[in-house]
Amino acid sequence: MSAIQNRYEFLYLFDCENGNPNGDPDAGNSPRIDPEDMHGLVSDVALKRRVRNYIQTAFGNVAPNAIFVEHATNLNKPIVAAHVATDGAPGGGGNRVQVNNARNWMCQQFFDVRSFGAVMSTGANAGQVRGPIQVSFSRSVDPILPMDASITRMAVAEKVSGATTVQAYENWENKQEEDKLRTMGRKALIPYGLYAAKGFVSAHLAAGTGFSDEDLIHLWQALANMWDHDRSASKGVMSCRGLYVFKHVGTDTDAAQRVRQAMLGCAPAHRLLDFSMPARPLDNAIIEIDHRDGLSSSPRSFADYRVAVHRDRLPNGVELIET
Repeated sequence: MSAIQNRYEFLYLFDCENGNPNGDPDAGNSPRIDPEDMHGLVSDVALKRRVRNYIQTAFGNVAPNAIFVEHATNLNKPIVAAHVATDGAPGGGGNRVQVNNARNWMCQQFFDVRSFGAVMSTGANAGQVRGPIQVSFSRSVDPILPMDASITRMAVAEKVSGATTVQAYENWENKQEEDKLRTMGRKALIPYGLYAAKGFVSAHLAAGTGFSDEDLIHLWQALANMWDHDRSASKGVMSCRGLYVFKHVGTDTDAAQRVRQAMLGCAPAHRLLDFSMPARPLDNAIIEIDHRDGLSSSPRSFADYRVAVHRDRLPNGVELIET
């Protein structure tokens, strides 16, 4: 299957209601924020993880849509498999031909290697792949309010010294005061936040990994549906609220030149992705996000926003696809 022939940028809107969209382990797992203006942040790897999880669920983790970066696995295992499959050097080292063959095999087998790239020189060497898809940190449209809610845990999980049987644990329980068999905990959350992520898809880098139009369709499907397969109490209610894809198609009357334009692009990414929002209105923005009329408090749902699309502001040679 041939690689994509067009450059793309996309603006991805998603929200979180009464949950923690992306905890910061260096801050007690509190929601990530920009301390200067209190806008919320969600890391690029958090979104990529959800895309991987969706693809793994949708396609059963089998080639050509297997996932390389899985939970709780050793990444060197599939790298060794690549060398075994291509008669390479599974024990390490390997010449340029062996490394290239192993790298090509990895691209053919794994969706996330074709899409996001990977460092595959951590054991048996399959080289490095620079992926055609890059995603920025997501940022909330409005400031968010991180909260820390106390909860009561009605049981404990204490490891009792010397207890190796059920009866030993029951004996320990019977000796405890009832109040000591429960404990307190905390949950970090935000009441509501609408986030925007900016993404980029390079046709030139896609040629190196074999990222195809079919893979691109799978990416859009993952972004649109991945939150429905990633529910947890800590995440609250997270949803896709808009995916706006800018496709570069070219303007030249010569077919060969138009293909070249489509790959290189017909407008700078910021011209397409910079959107207007309540605290920073832009006169020529293609996407405008504003508060609904009459809103007098902080937004508490997506219904408190209005999203407008101005197709008449698209540069020549660029198409807008809403999914």
